[in-house]
Amino acid sequence: MKTVAIIDYGMGNLHSVSKAVEHVAPDVRVLVTDNADHIREADRVILPGVGAIRDCMAEIRRLGVDALVKEVAVDRPLLGICVGMQALMSRSEENGGVDCINLFPAQVRYFGDNLLEQNAERLKVPHMGWNEVYQAVDHPVWHNIADGERFYFVHSFYAEADHNPDLAGRTHYGVDLAAAVARDNIFAAQFHPEKSHNAGLQLLKNFVAWTGT
Repeated sequence: MKTVAIIDYGMGNLHSVSKAVEHVAPDVRVLVTDNADHIREADRVILPGVGAIRDCMAEIRRLGVDALVKEVAVDRPLLGICVGMQALMSRSEENGGVDCINLFPAQVRYFGDNLLEQNAERLKVPHMGWNEVYQAVDHPVWHNIADGERFYFVHSFYAEADHNPDLAGRTHYGVDLAAAVARDNIFAAQFHPEKSHNAGLQLLKNFVAWTGT
């Protein structure tokens, strides 16, 4: 039986993610765990995340999750979700600046306190709600998901889209931002697939089926 390990470092939407994976892949064993051996033995690994990046990275480093993520991503699919995606970047502006796991070179930026759309409409921060995601690459995790499909976002910080060599999906909220990044065995999404209804469930189903590179 294939196993999906959801890394529990105390900062993720663990119940919702695990239930969504169980729904789309009933023949898969889903583990919510902080046990490094169980994570190493899993066929697929998910790194979720909610909250402030400083607190997330402090727990990630305290538990050795940073080294573990780098290890498992070498030879199996890894999915980052929301702050779990931001944690894979090089550095975040949040909390005065926090170094992240550095599997992707992008910086994580703050939307700002006076975020304006091109028509001068003032936008609320955090970016919260449904937004269109435009696919930047042809990737197995996008299988059967329409270009421009809507996904659910909740975030005040974002990874840059422009000049991002690993951009997999783009959305716009005052600025263009990376809705998803991908390289080798890693796919990561700023949005919450577990809260994104049919499209999000399809993405999780695709991730479980993906064999990586």
